[in-house]
Amino acid sequence: MAKKSKKNKTRRKKSPRIWGAQSILIILFTSCLLVTASTMALMTAYLMLDLPSIMQLKKYSPPMVTEVYSSDGKVLAYWYREKRWPIPIRKIPKRLIHAFLAAEDSRFYEHRGIDFIGVLRAVVKNVEAGGIVQGASTITQQVTRSLLLTPERSWMRKIKEAILAWQIDGTLSKNEILNIYLNQIYLGAGAYGVEAAARTYFAKHVQQLNVAECAMIAGLTQAPTKYNPLRHYKRARRRQEYVLRRMFEEGYISDKQLSRALSYKLRFGTERLRPVPGAEYFIQEVKKDLIGRYGQKRLLEDGFRIYTTLETKWQKNALSCVKNGLEKIVARHKRDRALKQNIQSAMLAMDAQTGAIKAMIGGTDFTKSQFNLATQGRMQPGSSFKPVVYSTAMAKGLIQPNTMIVDEPISLQGTDNKKMWEPRNFDKSYMGPITVRTALTFSRNIISVKIARMVGVKAIIQQAQRMGITVPLAQNLSIALGSSAVPLIQMVQAYSTFVNLGRTVEPQMIEQVTDRNGRIIEMLDPELHRALDPITAFQMAYLLMGVVQDGTGRRARAVGIPVGGKTGTTNNYKDAWFMGFSPEVVTGVWIGRKDRKSLGRLETGGRAACPVWTDFMKSTVKDLTKKTYDIPDGIAFVPVDRQTGEIVTPTKENLKHVVWEALRKDRLPPLHPETSVWRNMPGWLRGIGSFFNLGN
Repeated sequence: MAKKSKKNKTRRKKSPRIWGAQSILIILFTSCLLVTASTMALMTAYLMLDLPSIMQLKKYSPPMVTEVYSSDGKVLAYWYREKRWPIPIRKIPKRLIHAFLAAEDSRFYEHRGIDFIGVLRAVVKNVEAGGIVQGASTITQQVTRSLLLTPERSWMRKIKEAILAWQIDGTLSKNEILNIYLNQIYLGAGAYGVEAAARTYFAKHVQQLNVAECAMIAGLTQAPTKYNPLRHYKRARRRQEYVLRRMFEEGYISDKQLSRALSYKLRFGTERLRPVPGAEYFIQEVKKDLIGRYGQKRLLEDGFRIYTTLETKWQKNALSCVKNGLEKIVARHKRDRALKQNIQSAMLAMDAQTGAIKAMIGGTDFTKSQFNLATQGRMQPGSSFKPVVYSTAMAKGLIQPNTMIVDEPISLQGTDNKKMWEPRNFDKSYMGPITVRTALTFSRNIISVKIARMVGVKAIIQQAQRMGITVPLAQNLSIALGSSAVPLIQMVQAYSTFVNLGRTVEPQMIEQVTDRNGRIIEMLDPELHRALDPITAFQMAYLLMGVVQDGTGRRARAVGIPVGGKTGTTNNYKDAWFMGFSPEVVTGVWIGRKDRKSLGRLETGGRAACPVWTDFMKSTVKDLTKKTYDIPDGIAFVPVDRQTGEIVTPTKENLKHVVWEALRKDRLPPLHPETSVWRNMPGWLRGIGSFFNLGN
């Protein structure tokens, strides 16, 4: 046992293995590397799942300005959420591109979306300066930040930004990335993209910028507000000089060009629209209409081009005529000190065939009130409503222009059934038996009330609705005197019925809408609806021409072409109207007060509103192409005894008289639908109707 024990003691012992420091460091470094790589791989995989798609950049279509034009090509308004006019990269001058590359990313065409060399250079520069004086974001990263990520500042966002920039650079061409960048970037003062910046700071298009101006705009990217040259010129100037020197260092400009650009005296100027006087109400109405069709988001972002019906020359003339007319009224009533502050007016001129609104005055001062009196206001039309009453009865065959009705005092049951209603004529006199034509010419209230009783209030309301008057109307006989408040635009539409041989036309303000690529979205399509038979409509137009020739609208004869119309005056001279037409244009004028007091004694429609209408229509005559009216079949011009209303059998003697009356500028030949008497006349006599041609 002892011998065995000794043998065990003499057996050789194994020494423990010792690890060196170098081996341990290698193991630790390898482990850390693996852990880091694994972590980065996991993090990248995580981020890839949460990253936005870059495919939207393939169809880059940013919010842009919607432009509004008049029918003669003048810019009326810009509507936008972001003031931007995207410009294709091929139309952006090289000098501007070079300025941005020199200022923001000189290695843009060399790196893959992330400039590692630029990062190291920025770190060195910042360490040397003891602060952040140079960034390292590439143009691609700025595009990523602007369009795909939130503006938060975190390492997570930085990592996402780098990954996306790498993807974008591998998917889009360099020019596609530049195109997005130069049109997307915010450059201060509300300007997005280089075209908007050129218009905002220099009142130029981007193609017109010189090297000095390009450098100024390129210098804005770092801090648009801080370097805004309109507010902080010295700061912006230093930044511009830096960009110019970088352009020289990168070889984009020569030494001579650098010197010239540094010495160039910048001239700043913001592009400003020249508003068409008084067009604010029209523009507001167009905008409201388009928001209803397309929604506000599309209108402010989709870059529509809106071509309206407004004629700038007509609009200027309309405002001038209204102002002159109001000044004359104020001058006639100098003792009424409140009149000047309270007097208001509205005017609307519309193409009779298409419904295109050529001019609109919605008030005297848009800055003080945006309420559009031409479309939103409701004012009592007074006697200017009478043609609706007359045409209703005429369409039903109850009256004709030569029908005799007695103009006399009447007493009718009032609306409250307790007292009588006794309407009176304006001059408080009575003419006895007169024709319908005479009654309308001299605006006899009693005759209008009698006709309304004859045809019925319900029929008048239905006829008014067919003609375009859709607001609620009085359910009593006061409707015959225009007691129900009606918008001017609806009265204009109603009068278009007479010019269009019984078809009323819907007022429209838009000729055409195109998208940002010039594709037509919609075009003006006249909307006409049958409201009267052609003979009744022409008879009414003819009778209203008599109002101008012999009656309350005599001032309108100065227009110089055949026109028709009707005056309107409400109690105590609170409202003055003139509704009138030529063969091509329907125009309405209203004048009243904000405080609803009297305009002044004797300020009737004929005295207050008709001169404004006449002055405006005189200014449009040379632009009109249609000077005569269409005459429907079944209409003939025959002699009528004005005392009895009876048709006079034509003879050589009275035909001479009729012809003479027709040729006189202030007279119209008698009108009557075809009768058996007329049809039995020889052909040469029947042809007399075409000879007269409405007194031309």
